[in-house]
Amino acid sequence: MGLRVNFWSQTSLLIPKRLLLPSHPLPRSSSSLHTYSLPAHRKPLVRAIASSTEALAPAKMVKAIRVHELGGPEALKWEDVEIGEPGEGEIRVKNKAIGVNFIDVYFRKGVYKAQSMPFTPGMEAVGEVIAVGPGLTGRNIGDIVAYAGNPMGSYAEEQILPAKKVVPVPSSISPVIAASVMLKGMTTQFLVRRCFKVEPGHTILVHAAAGGVGSLLCQWAHALGATVIGTVSSKEKAAQAKDDGCHHVINYKEEDFVLRVNEITSGRGVNVVYDSVGKDTFQGSLACLKTRGYMVSFGQSSGTPDPLPLSALAPKALFLTRPSLMLYTETRDELLETAGEVFANIASGVLRVRVNHTYPLSEAAQAHADLESRKTSGSIVLIP
Repeated sequence: MGLRVNFWSQTSLLIPKRLLLPSHPLPRSSSSLHTYSLPAHRKPLVRAIASSTEALAPAKMVKAIRVHELGGPEALKWEDVEIGEPGEGEIRVKNKAIGVNFIDVYFRKGVYKAQSMPFTPGMEAVGEVIAVGPGLTGRNIGDIVAYAGNPMGSYAEEQILPAKKVVPVPSSISPVIAASVMLKGMTTQFLVRRCFKVEPGHTILVHAAAGGVGSLLCQWAHALGATVIGTVSSKEKAAQAKDDGCHHVINYKEEDFVLRVNEITSGRGVNVVYDSVGKDTFQGSLACLKTRGYMVSFGQSSGTPDPLPLSALAPKALFLTRPSLMLYTETRDELLETAGEVFANIASGVLRVRVNHTYPLSEAAQAHADLESRKTSGSIVLIP
């Protein structure tokens, strides 16, 4: 039959007789882990067989949400996926809480294109480091870290992340709160501090004022001394927007928000509009701006706005921008500064984070359905 050979990994292989030359007897090895030693010219073959055997070892599987075909909430499937070990510069994280954002809906529908199909959605999570890539320093097993933005794939029990993309979470902030505020909070930071720097005396218009980003925008801008006008879709959301610092709240289902803004500002208009709604509000938002006002379009929950000729900005010399968080946190320093200011404002009470809805990760489809039907307010968090 052949000889059975044990290797350092304690893998036991049967070597057929035809692979052993009679002219090369097998001397006994002095190592306690080896019963026999093969001739030197036979060892590469054995190593190849051993490698092949190791490759057959079962991969670690975790649960995740997968999208195989673009579409509605039903496109979110609960499946087993394979996860490997972190490579150089990477960590593996066991997620504790996962934030839900409208950008996840955009990718699920195909408004934004994922790099490959199928894919796991999700741009925000907080978890515990459970493995560290070779040679990596500054990250330790047991650390609680958060990330927002790329890479996509947070709708999973575990994920591999570039270490440079995560930030430490202060012990005073729970994983659920941190997961609910990373993407929305950092988006708010760059919107009010860098994209357009809100200052005392400014008047601003915030659409979807009771939403995840809208709620934080109203609070932060109010604390900066601005007059805040917010639009909402219900009386309940109007009450929340008021509580979040809106000086004026407009229910756009009952009032024309353009006419109402004109009344509130005595015809002067606002310094900046923060519009995450898109198609339904875009033209009206432009009409609400004062001379040299800023139109900040950072979302499109109602659809992509119609094309706008450049000449439409000329009568009031308006500014128009379509920013994204990823482009405002390109460097490690920008990321740490942005996240740090968010955490500091939570600790000081400037920002009150509302996690009004939590769902098991396996029920992500229901979370998306409720988000799109405007049944939610504040933040949504998935729990693995």
